[in-house]
Amino acid sequence: MKKLTIKLSILAIATAFITSCNPFEIDEIQDPNNPSVGSVSNNASKEQIQFLITGLESRHRGYVSNVTRAWGTFGREIWNLNASDPRNQTDWLGQNGRVPDRSYFGFGNTGGGSWATPYQAIKQADVLIVAGENTENITTASKSAAVGFAKTIQGYQFMIPANWVYSNGIRVDVKDALNPGPFVSYTAALDAIKVILDEGDQALQAAGSGDFPFTLTSGFDNFKTLGKLRQINRAISARLNAYRKDWSGVLTALDGSFMELNGDLNAGPTHPYGAAPDVFNPIYYLPNAPVNSIIVVHPSMLDDATPNDKRVAEKFFKRDEPVLVTTDAGSLVGQYQDGRWKSNTDPIPYIRNEELILLKAEAHAQLDQSTEAIQAINIIRNAAGIGSYTGSSSKEALIDEILYQRRYSLWAEPWGHRWIDARRYDRLNEIDTSYDKGTIFTEFPHPQAELSWDEYKGD
Repeated sequence: MKKLTIKLSILAIATAFITSCNPFEIDEIQDPNNPSVGSVSNNASKEQIQFLITGLESRHRGYVSNVTRAWGTFGREIWNLNASDPRNQTDWLGQNGRVPDRSYFGFGNTGGGSWATPYQAIKQADVLIVAGENTENITTASKSAAVGFAKTIQGYQFMIPANWVYSNGIRVDVKDALNPGPFVSYTAALDAIKVILDEGDQALQAAGSGDFPFTLTSGFDNFKTLGKLRQINRAISARLNAYRKDWSGVLTALDGSFMELNGDLNAGPTHPYGAAPDVFNPIYYLPNAPVNSIIVVHPSMLDDATPNDKRVAEKFFKRDEPVLVTTDAGSLVGQYQDGRWKSNTDPIPYIRNEELILLKAEAHAQLDQSTEAIQAINIIRNAAGIGSYTGSSSKEALIDEILYQRRYSLWAEPWGHRWIDARRYDRLNEIDTSYDKGTIFTEFPHPQAELSWDEYKGD
């Protein structure tokens, strides 16, 4: 694992992208000890393919810090308190009339980690696909395995920019860095992502049924066979199909996923972290540390909680001394911090069995299959110690219940589920802004740097 960690860190540096002008272009690598793009494009060695796979794992986690903080703030799951840079409060909370623009804090010119980083992972995957397809140094099955892995990660990563800009649309065709394709609508983008994920699943299936022929980090513990990787692909597809409102498609994808109704709710792949030369868990904070820059639980999460909910007790750590940050719109007080992590090297899950069970509940509710929906809801409720559901079996009531359970089951996971959930159900106006007097954003415009690239390309 130490050797892999070193390789992962080297690849993260060695395959750096040019993000200041064109987020879709990859540097020509000058390090003679690591593969350049040119060298891996034609008859790459198995070791070079391995480097690209490990580097893709590193790219795959690059979004975590900024997306967790920003989207969690937009959905008022958290406040990202930061006394040294008030924009974490004033801009992200939309205080005093602030609205997203093309250079918004944490996104546009000041937030490459939010917009460019997913595309960097997508392009890293493109390099892996080309390398895998154009080499005679690995078997046909291994080629399919590499392509399937790459497209699975691509599908996940494309959903990040798609949900940032929403109706403004994203580029999906970015294979040619000097001539990327046009922006397509949110709906068209989701449909294109489905094709990518389906192609990834088909490639993994074509690779056979044994072990994945390359080495993966501990983030894929329990998922290192081709069949298990297909389960991750299908789990991601289930999330995507919920956004597409393809409820039968959700259930079909879940049937091929790692969902287990009576299984560990925390089961699923993770983003691993570690000490140098790796990086630490970016959202871990020492309990009760005397800081004024920290992720805290939004007060409404406590206000709206069901009494004796185990999720509240397990996830929310009450500090001895609250964190206070003063903004130009008033003071924000954080009494609870994130209590999920035992150390700064804990892995972060990015899709879990608990989410899949809730997706099953949602799909059944949308299909007017209330009995199946309630069965899935009760698995979550009973695990949380709050007893079985006793409310109405109408679709509207069940969706209310599912969205409520998602708030607590998926709190502050590296996706910002509540913000996206509220938007896809036209409930952004239900998010509580009374504590910060802010605004709930619907979407962001394209960053100025990307539009400037179109102008540059046209010259």
